[in-house]
Amino acid sequence: MPRYFIRISYKGTSYHGWQVQPNATSVQEKLNYALSTFLREPIESIGAGRTDTGVHASYFVAHFDSVKDDLQSNSNLIHKINCILPADITAYSIKRVDDSANARFDAISRTYNYFLHTTKNSYINDYSYHFKGQLNVERIKEALPILFDHTDFTSFSKLHTDVKTNNCTITRAEWIEYAPNQYVFVIQADRFLRNMVRAIVGTLLEVGKGKITPEQVHDIICGKDRALAGTSAPSQGLFLAKIDYPKGVYEEDVNIEECFPRFVL
Repeated sequence: MPRYFIRISYKGTSYHGWQVQPNATSVQEKLNYALSTFLREPIESIGAGRTDTGVHASYFVAHFDSVKDDLQSNSNLIHKINCILPADITAYSIKRVDDSANARFDAISRTYNYFLHTTKNSYINDYSYHFKGQLNVERIKEALPILFDHTDFTSFSKLHTDVKTNNCTITRAEWIEYAPNQYVFVIQADRFLRNMVRAIVGTLLEVGKGKITPEQVHDIICGKDRALAGTSAPSQGLFLAKIDYPKGVYEEDVNIEECFPRFVL
């Protein structure tokens, strides 16, 4: 059966994450409904990963199978699907891929952005965490290189998950001031644990507040104990921002900055 990758974005405020679950509204549920309604066949999409309640995605990929082998030739396809999707979920493209391609397992890296602001701004509170208090950004930046020295991030993982390993390889970690008193933490890795990014941000904020030293981040990671790390940062600041695939699996010429929330630009 022909397989397709669909690229979407979504505001996660009203959803209990990506994945379908009983007695809760999810992004996957809404996407499955829109595709099934338009294509007039039962569609079950598989996402590139899971996002938690309230977390957004400016770039998300899922795959699905359809009996139809000519979807790309329908110039009105995306428009019609967007008419069915709710206002807080947007589809951008659908591409035919190899029948064995998998949006989740073929991904080789993912990038998350965490936005926060330190002065009151009523317009961005749904997309950025308003951190109240003094924040020493230079101290936070001193702690970032420590993340590259480790692969076991048990201390930043949600407890009692069903993964086989807590090892991840982080390839990018930056703390950027993109506007006065507005920051984004950018992190890229081959994989992420449940709650990992928000736990890292929460710990970095402890560094920025002066409650722990940059050097103590090393001790926290080595301790392999979630209780040692900081409280998870709130969900509204977190965006899944990019998913990379090997050449030949899925390629799309997209300027990732075009997927950023507009307040960033």
